Amino acid sequence: MTALITILSILLLFVVLLQIAKINEITAEMRGQEETDLHSADQNGRWLLIFGVVFIGSFIWGSLYYANRLLGYGPLKAASEHGSSIDSMFNVTLIFTGIVFLICHVALFWFSYKYRYTPGRKALFLPHDNRLEVIWTALPALVMTILVVQGLVTWNKVMADVTKGEDFIEIEATGWQFAWNLRYPGHDGKLGVKDFRLIKPGVNELGQDWNDERNHDDFNADELVIPKGKKIRVRIIARDVLHNFYLPHFRVKMDAVPGIPTYFIFTPIKTTEEFRQELRKYPEYQLPSDPNDPTSPPKWKTFEYELACAELCGKGHYSMRRLVKVVSPEEWEIWNKKQKSFYLSSIRNTEEDPLKGKAIKAEAFMKTEEMKTMLQKALDSTNTNAADRTIRLDNIYFELGSATLDSVSEMALNVLKETFDLYPKLKVEVSGHTDNTGSPDINLKLSNDRANAIKNYLVSKGVGTDRIAAIGNGSNKPVDSNETEEGRSKNRRIEFKILSF
Repeated sequence: MTALITILSILLLFVVLLQIAKINEITAEMRGQEETDLHSADQNGRWLLIFGVVFIGSFIWGSLYYANRLLGYGPLKAASEHGSSIDSMFNVTLIFTGIVFLICHVALFWFSYKYRYTPGRKALFLPHDNRLEVIWTALPALVMTILVVQGLVTWNKVMADVTKGEDFIEIEATGWQFAWNLRYPGHDGKLGVKDFRLIKPGVNELGQDWNDERNHDDFNADELVIPKGKKIRVRIIARDVLHNFYLPHFRVKMDAVPGIPTYFIFTPIKTTEEFRQELRKYPEYQLPSDPNDPTSPPKWKTFEYELACAELCGKGHYSMRRLVKVVSPEEWEIWNKKQKSFYLSSIRNTEEDPLKGKAIKAEAFMKTEEMKTMLQKALDSTNTNAADRTIRLDNIYFELGSATLDSVSEMALNVLKETFDLYPKLKVEVSGHTDNTGSPDINLKLSNDRANAIKNYLVSKGVGTDRIAAIGNGSNKPVDSNETEEGRSKNRRIEFKILSF
């Protein structure tokens, strides 16, 4: 029914327009052609002049009214170090093009009125004017030179890559239909290598090569969290079609091209909270964030920076949105330490792990951080119970069936050396333990040799030999069942007992 009414309305409108046209023809015949042309010229000239005034006035009014909602104006100043350069370049372009825009449109509408048809008026014919030609050729050329030079200077400044030895954080953003994967480096500060042939949906989405130790501490995040004042280098990649990495508030925009990695470098200068406080000063951002709920928080309070895709990459394009949080360096360090390595949490010691059962630096580092906490807790404990003064050193590794220390163990051993330096009176007992596999005598000797290997390492670093007692217990003191591999792995251990300090 609605469609029928719409069609009938369109037909009625068409009939009305035809009748108006017929009335105009009849009126023209009654007035005479000369008078009709004069009347039409006067009417068109006046209406064009009115339209011009309304058009230019609306343009100026709209620009002023919505200024606080436009990037680069009001509270929406750039939140990055380079952003002001880009805003300045756009403002200079706007000034020149705005002048031309106003002059052209004022002339267009005014001349349409002033030089409308008048009986007896003759047009002035100027076949050539050298001075005029020089002006309208030289002026645009000068303006274009200014814009191009400023653009090149800004481009070279904004697109400069990081230099060797420069302090920065590199983050990888991989786009696909329809999501962003945000990968951060771990404590080593380096992103691991990838190979598209290693991609396995649901297992290894990025195709990370687990043989590269730089991949072991990399982690993924659902939000782009970055510290204020720190240079950020974003490595931008697409896995399927063309995408675009767009951070409007930071004036960051770069295509993500399949097979061709791109990058963008920027330094955030306003935290999310600082930007919210800037918005708070403007009445436009005091309105409810939900138009349908007057009691909802004001817009400034719910503001978030965002990452979007600025390419029409498919029907799910709108869903490629991620929150961006700029925090203080201290807050970022806390957040960063809480993140878990994808490899260690999802791949380590599974069938996908090519290093299954082997010592790796990332795991040793994680366990060393845990060991520091346990060691300090043991030193701070006022309880004389031996269990409270004993910690298990899971981050000390030996070659299989040997007392030879793996180089990865140096992280933990150096922490122990630092502890001896901090507590000059510290005395400890290092004990080795094995499972019940093999001969008891061999196990006892192996556990004793391993305990002494640790002692010898620390003594070589300057710790007094009388401060460390090394003993081997073999398989005599299990902490779990030797009937399972998991239990046996727990029984193979090194313990560090604080005797006095």
